[in-house]
This record gives sequence, structure tokens and C-alpha cells, in this order.
Amino acid sequence: MSRIRREEPSRRRRQAPLSLNDRRNDPRNGSTLPSSSTRPSRTTAMTSASPGRLHGQDSPRRQNWAGKSPQQVLDMYPPGRTPVNRVVDVLIELFNPLHTALEKTVSHKTRYERAHFLRRFFRELHTDAGFKLAPDPRNLGQRHVQAMVKVWQRRKLSPGTIQTYLSFLRGLAMWLNKPGFIRRPEHYGLTPDEYERHENAQRDKSWSGNGIDVEALLAQVSAYDARIGASMRLMVKVGLRRKESVMCRPYAHVHPFEETGLPDEQREADRYLWTKGKGGRARWLPLATEEQQAAIAHARSVVSGHDAHMGAPDRDLKSNLRRLDYALRKFGLTNRESGTTGHGARHDHLQGQYQDTTGTPAPVRGGGPVGQDLDRQARLRVARIAGHARLRSAGAYIGAIRRSLSGGRDPAQGETGKPGPRSIGDDGDTPVPVA
Repeated sequence: MSRIRREEPSRRRRQAPLSLNDRRNDPRNGSTLPSSSTRPSRTTAMTSASPGRLHGQDSPRRQNWAGKSPQQVLDMYPPGRTPVNRVVDVLIELFNPLHTALEKTVSHKTRYERAHFLRRFFRELHTDAGFKLAPDPRNLGQRHVQAMVKVWQRRKLSPGTIQTYLSFLRGLAMWLNKPGFIRRPEHYGLTPDEYERHENAQRDKSWSGNGIDVEALLAQVSAYDARIGASMRLMVKVGLRRKESVMCRPYAHVHPFEETGLPDEQREADRYLWTKGKGGRARWLPLATEEQQAAIAHARSVVSGHDAHMGAPDRDLKSNLRRLDYALRKFGLTNRESGTTGHGARHDHLQGQYQDTTGTPAPVRGGGPVGQDLDRQARLRVARIAGHARLRSAGAYIGAIRRSLSGGRDPAQGETGKPGPRSIGDDGDTPVPVA
């Protein structure tokens, strides 16, 4: 009897899913974040059957956690009987994707840095802070935080680093339902010089402000790598961040004003460049000058197709960013060699925006008297183009010194030059409408 060969049903080939960056950077998906009606609330994410995980964005959770709340999951790992590093890993897996204050997820960079810090923090409580055993995170006390702050002081960490570390610890306290556990920096013996960030530029960090011939530099970089040269030109002329410049699609992301959805009173140009930056904030950048139009035309001349981005097509995003960083170092764009970095390109552009609005150079460049209303208007414009959500962010590029119309220092600034009670710096947390 001949053997009957049974055919297996054909398997449908699974199409590779689009990357998160591809989905988020398609202008057809809109220029705003998903609304709260389409995004699970923080309460749901914290108490659902998949605690701390967002469907479609994070790896599947463990099966033995099925149907359990975060507290029930933690109860599976009792203090004193579970290794400390094991509990830390569980907390990271539960909560690390979530923002500690807003109903959204955080970037992969924040997830990596926060997880790396928490693991190192509990390890160094034993190796550096003098504790015989590191405590279970649920038993963390003020004496442990105090001891680690002293370690940071001995290492002379920068104010920004210390603020970031304390922020990560506040997040840990929120995960453990202990809001307010982490006190203000001075409670731990830190002086203002040790923890206060200088949010306003203390010196000019732009390329041109540090003696760099921008056009000559761009020509040299373009001769080395045409794509990197075109990306850097977008950073200088349009104000893109390094990552935004690499992910820019000079054909697909340029649209006429009528397609932007912006109100008519905000029209500044016939064509706009769409981009999405930090925090998922999308914005439309006007291509108002001949230099900006030329930068887009040059970018189009080096890409391979209508939907192509500025990165090399045979490299992934991470590799393209590494190559861009290498080129920046190769051509001397480091603080040690030239006093500025690749980010200085944005400083050049944004300082130019301030000058175009006020008619005088930015304060960090020694600009002259500017009225308060005009100064505020210029700072709003700088913050919006930079893609920041707060007015005070503009100070990081243009400086904070403001002079009264009489030429003297604004009385509201006091003797130190810092904003006083009547300075416009008081409303620096005012949200900036992003175009």
C-alpha cells in the first residue's frame, strides 16, 4: 500500500513589525501623542494584570505574575529571604517603563540609566557606603540615602548628576508607595553649589561663539561624509538635535503650511519641516530663510529615495548616531578641544532666532537692552523652536541676563543677576505652545 503523504498546512509568513521609531516618526500618524482615551491610565497600568507594562510597547511579563497587582507580585519576594538584587530587578521590571508623574512611558535612555543607577546604588551601599549588608529596597531608610550622598560628595559629582540621582530615588519611593520619602537636597547636607543646576547659559556654547568657521567646518565634514555633513547642516540651519537630524526624511517630512494644521496667524513660511523630539513632542519648523531651504535641498541631494532618512541605509539608528559622534570628535567638536560640542550647532541657530526677534544679540553674547515684553516673546519663540515645553528652557541657549531699557541691570534680578520676585523668570514653568 502506498503511503499517503499528508501535506502540512502552509504557514503564513509573519511580516516583520515596524519599529517603534518608524511608527512614531510617520507624519501620517499625526503630530500629537495619543489621547488619554486611547492610552491606559496610570492607575490601570499600576493595578492591571500586567503591572507596569504597556501592551505592544514592552516585553511580555512573567506568567507566574498573571492576574496579580504590583503589591501581590512583590509579596512573592519577602524581605530578608530574597536577595536584594533580585528585588531590585523585580521593581525595575514592574515599573521602569512608566513615568513617575505623568501617564506615559519614558524613553529607552531613561529606562537604561534608571535601571543601571538603582542596581549600582544598592551595590555601593555595601561596597562604598560602609554597610555590612545592603537593605531590601522596601526597607531603605534615610541613613542609607544620607550615606550615599556623602559618597557622591566625595566623588565631587556635578549638580546635574546629583539631581538626577535624587530624582531616580524619588521614583523608587513612588514605586513603593512612599511619596515624600526623599527629602530636599539640603536635608542631606548638600550646599546650593553642590545641587543647584545652572539652567541659564553661563557662557556662549555656540560654534561661531567659540571661533569656529561654520561654513568651512561643514564643507570639511561633507568631504569626509556627505550624509553627516548634511545632517550637521540641518542642525545649524534648522536647529535639529543630533538624533532628529539623523532621523529626518528631507522629502517625506517637508510639507506645505496648509498641511501642518497650524493656525493662520502662526504662519511664518510656505513650507515646514516636521520632526519629533524629546518626550514624543512633535513640532513644525518653518523653512523661512534661503539658508534653510538650501539645507533641505542639500539633504535631499544625498539621500537615496523619497522616504529615505539622513542616516546611512546600511546602518541602524544606533550605528548612525555613533558615526555622527565620531565625526564630531574627529573634527574637534569637543569641550576639551574647541570649547563646544555638536549641540553647539543648536545654540547658533537659537541665538539667531532671539536676535531676529529682538534685533539684538542674545544676552549670553552680551546683547544690549531689551524690553521685558519683547524678551519674553523672543524666549517663547526660542523654546518653541527648540522643542521644549517650558519658557525657562530658552535660557540654556541664550542666557538669563536682562537689562532694563535704561541700560542698567533689571532691578528684578537683584545683585546676583538671578530672577527676583518680579522677574519674568518666575513664570518659567509656563507651558510653551509647540507648533
